[in-house]
Amino acid sequence: MSSSSAPLKIVVIGGSAAGPKAAARARRLDEHASITLIQKDPDLSMASCGYPYYIGGVFDDRNQLICTPAGIVRDPNFFEKAKRIEALVLTEALAIDRAAKTVTCRHLPSGETRVIPYDRLVIATGATPLFPSVPGTDLEGIHTLHSLGDADSLRAIRDQGQVRRAAVVGGGLIGFEVCEALHLAGIQTTVIEKTSSILPFLDSDMAHLVANHVRANGADIITGNGVAAFLGEHGRLSAVKLDNGTELPCELAVVAVGVRPNIALAQAAGLTIGEQGGIVVDEYMRTSDPDIYAAGDCVECTSLITGRKVRAPYGDIANLQGRVIGQNLIQPETATFPGITHTGICKIFDYTVGITGLSARQARALGFDIETATIAGLDIPGYMHGQLLISLMVAERGSGRVLGFQCIGPGDASKRVATVAMAIRGGLTVEDLGNADLPYAPPYSLALDHVIVSAHVLENKLHGRLHGLSAAEVKQRVDSGADCVIIDTRGPQEFEEMRLGIGEILIPLGALRGRLNELPEDKDREIILYCKISLRGYEGAAILQAHGWRNVKVMEGGVMAWPYPREK
Repeated sequence: MSSSSAPLKIVVIGGSAAGPKAAARARRLDEHASITLIQKDPDLSMASCGYPYYIGGVFDDRNQLICTPAGIVRDPNFFEKAKRIEALVLTEALAIDRAAKTVTCRHLPSGETRVIPYDRLVIATGATPLFPSVPGTDLEGIHTLHSLGDADSLRAIRDQGQVRRAAVVGGGLIGFEVCEALHLAGIQTTVIEKTSSILPFLDSDMAHLVANHVRANGADIITGNGVAAFLGEHGRLSAVKLDNGTELPCELAVVAVGVRPNIALAQAAGLTIGEQGGIVVDEYMRTSDPDIYAAGDCVECTSLITGRKVRAPYGDIANLQGRVIGQNLIQPETATFPGITHTGICKIFDYTVGITGLSARQARALGFDIETATIAGLDIPGYMHGQLLISLMVAERGSGRVLGFQCIGPGDASKRVATVAMAIRGGLTVEDLGNADLPYAPPYSLALDHVIVSAHVLENKLHGRLHGLSAAEVKQRVDSGADCVIIDTRGPQEFEEMRLGIGEILIPLGALRGRLNELPEDKDREIILYCKISLRGYEGAAILQAHGWRNVKVMEGGVMAWPYPREK
């Protein structure tokens, strides 16, 4: 805008991710605007996703969580000097008067109130951690991990070394990041998840594999059991009582069961709230008042897959939305935020857990007709010290459109998830992804990358060239005593070193053609083949089909994706 006209008055409520991003973007586009940032907490622009790693001792300087890349702390002085933004910390926004276009706020230490006029307003009030409505929540020793103050408290507990046992309530991303941080501090940690499976965005076999990995690293998991009460002695937590009556002794509990959007200010101002409980915004991030924008954990987004409204309380999404708002504050209707694909990633010990799009369970619940493929393989060649990845891809039958992808393991899952996230955003099909021109060199990938192989397997299934079964489906057949023949196509040495013990017959792939007489005469009898990753299982299935067997299946992912107990 011209410096000769009256400066635009911008007020931003919320100083975590979306708010500072919007304010900083607006300043870059208009040197003369008056910009005020209101923040209830003492800190600004916190890297909240880094909290578990601070608690776990990955780094010791808490200022790294509130620093610029150049190492300058983002405090009110920084915002004033570097960005000419007035940042009011420890200040609570009390009310929005849309008619007068003012915000009333109170400085918490002094109690002093102030009325700030605005031309355009941003609401980035974030969310509040949910807490179970059970007895004992007021006991000392119960924490959440939401603010930098929470992180400071948990880091102090770690450093003091007095706590021996902890319970983490909630088996989602934050729950497991906290679990790892506490476990690395030598605290015996148990994760309690009310539903039957951890990490609800994963399908059950994948979640089961992650749970196995957590237990192998010495932490414990209890599923299908919620918290009935927190028990204490002399005002301090001493145990968590579960729904089934079990009492789990602990001196620390961290509650991570989700968040609730902070919408009270917006609601009191008469702004529209959506069915998902967040503030309704359009593609420009405008609320129902054209001079008020909103972003971050307090708003609803659009799913680019389903078109439905969803909530996405993620730091990266908040920053993207804040940037869009910052531009539209100065240049209205020039930037849009179309929606999300629900992409996320998490480190759990030395496993990566990455997801994008819909799980198979979610897709079916939404009415999609889907096919899935599970594969296991290395991220790079074995001679380059490749690490295992296990993935599950979801596509829509008929159109072949990719709907979702889950990738776990010690290998590099991050770039695989990122690749599929962009494929989903672009509406690509399995065939598109199977022909993707991705970078290849042995230090970085196999000649056919894990994502491409996953697409090829799913393409084969969509076109009827492969009939696959998940590990869960095979386990179900075994447990029910189904009349099927299970063949392990690995070599004798592999079989001796590791085997499932589910009644399988060992017939190495190279010997299969010469041992067809050992197979059922009934060509409609179900035969299930597998190997280490089920590539040999697929080749064996092709041989049997060529010789007339009509009910041949492959256990997808092979031994490496089997999440259940093995014989050895």
